[in-house]
Amino acid sequence: MEDDLSQATINAPNLWRLETPGHTGWPRTARVGDPKKYFMVSTDSHANEPADLWVTRLPVEYRERAPRIITDDKGVQWRYTEGYRPDRVRVMSFEGEDWLRAQSGAVVADRIRDNRGDGVDIEVIFPNKGLAMWATPDPVFSQAQCRVWNDWAWEQFGAHSDSMLPVAALATGDLEGAMKEIERVAKLGYRALTLPCKPIWGAHDVDHVNYNLPHFDPMWRLIEECDLPMTFHVSTGRDPRASRGNGGAVINYVTHSLSPTIEPVANLCASGVLERFKGLRFATIEAGIGWVPWLLDAMDEAYRKHHMWVRPKMQGLPSDYYKAHGFASFQEDPTGLALMEQCGVEGSFMWANDYPHHEGTWPHSAEAIERTMPNLTDAARAKVLGLNAARLFKLDVPAHQRLSVS
Repeated sequence: MEDDLSQATINAPNLWRLETPGHTGWPRTARVGDPKKYFMVSTDSHANEPADLWVTRLPVEYRERAPRIITDDKGVQWRYTEGYRPDRVRVMSFEGEDWLRAQSGAVVADRIRDNRGDGVDIEVIFPNKGLAMWATPDPVFSQAQCRVWNDWAWEQFGAHSDSMLPVAALATGDLEGAMKEIERVAKLGYRALTLPCKPIWGAHDVDHVNYNLPHFDPMWRLIEECDLPMTFHVSTGRDPRASRGNGGAVINYVTHSLSPTIEPVANLCASGVLERFKGLRFATIEAGIGWVPWLLDAMDEAYRKHHMWVRPKMQGLPSDYYKAHGFASFQEDPTGLALMEQCGVEGSFMWANDYPHHEGTWPHSAEAIERTMPNLTDAARAKVLGLNAARLFKLDVPAHQRLSVS
């Protein structure tokens, strides 16, 4: 069994996680002991895959290309992934909660214990090491890696549908392979898909296919027929480590990791895709929500002012399609929450604890929720914490946790 984080010493750099204004006046809370606790879905959690998963499971012809760590002649370790620049492995000295987060998530029983202790009823599970599956200019190789993840994740989590919902990964740059994989994972029992933010890995190239083009209509039609929601996880589609040197960690996170997640949203909402395929549902994952109100305004402004160039003409504005089809996950995003009801997207935003990652809120999610959601109505909190996710992923909500509870 993994160490229990609830028993860990909360070291000084993590004491801020305990700060909360409390929940006075809330008719129900995110606290585990509350008999009327909100139905809570972490719409972004991560697996802890074996380090040798792809090396051992890929077809023989691909194994030499699998991500790996190589030690050079000076004893320095480098992480090699086909589409990334070589990345030096830094030995980090984690302490307290940070050390335990780095060790968590590999054992199913412990995941259930950890999330139940954090108030989470169901977690939506994404790759961790596997987020590098799309980091290659060869989408067929990427598809082979996705198949490995899909088989392994279903073996690990598929039998625990009451508490876990793994997502099936697709390499959409390989359209034929993606179509076959959609049919395969739907038969396995998967209830959600994850697609890269950009179908072809790497820098922008106007000649690359993208999600706004009719090229993908057969795939949208199949996804609609299978009734599977699709997600776009942050940092997929191109290398987010584009800056180096002073401030690079912040620059890369904000500019090259978070902001590219806007692209698939605009591609779907401004191209007529969602008008042709009215059953599609999509979500951006771990990219926050503060940018969504701005994006909706920006898309509508562009549609109105550039009307002479916009094709095709649509029945609604881009923001209308987002509100009908779009969702976005976040961890702590007070700016987005402050604008949520004013912009009419209280049905689109979904909370997550990002278990077991350091940037997540586990195991102090109740405090984080109390810090960021004091100004929401009870109904809005219920939607954000779990009911919106239940609608997207078609989850059963216990009767005592539905919106009527007050």
